[in-house]
Amino acid sequence: MSDQPTNDPDPDVDLDREDLRDRHGNRVTREYVERALADILDEKTLVVPSEVRPGRPSLSGGSTHSPQVTFRIPDQLHRQAVDAAEREGKTVSALAREALEQYLRRR
Repeated sequence: MSDQPTNDPDPDVDLDREDLRDRHGNRVTREYVERALADILDEKTLVVPSEVRPGRPSLSGGSTHSPQVTFRIPDQLHRQAVDAAEREGKTVSALAREALEQYLRRR
C-alpha cells in the first residue's frame, strides 16, 4: 500500500478488492457508499433527534418506556436459558419475561 494520501475515507479498505457486505448481504462498493452518503445528506431522510426514541420498541405499548430489570445469574443457569431460548426460537429476555409472568400468576 502506498504512503501517499488519498481521497478515500479509509485507505485501509480497498472496496475494489475486498468483499465487504452489509447486514443484508449486499456487496459494499464505492457506488454503494456514494448512494448511502447521498441518502444521508438528503433532507428527506434526515431524522430530528427529538423525534426519535432510542432503543427497542416499547413492550408497554405506544411510545411508553418499558422498564428494565437486570439481575445476575450463575453460568450454568445462563447456559440453560440460552439453550432453551434457542430451542424455542426466542430470546433469553423473552424467556425470562415469560418465566416471571408465570411465577407472578401462580402467586
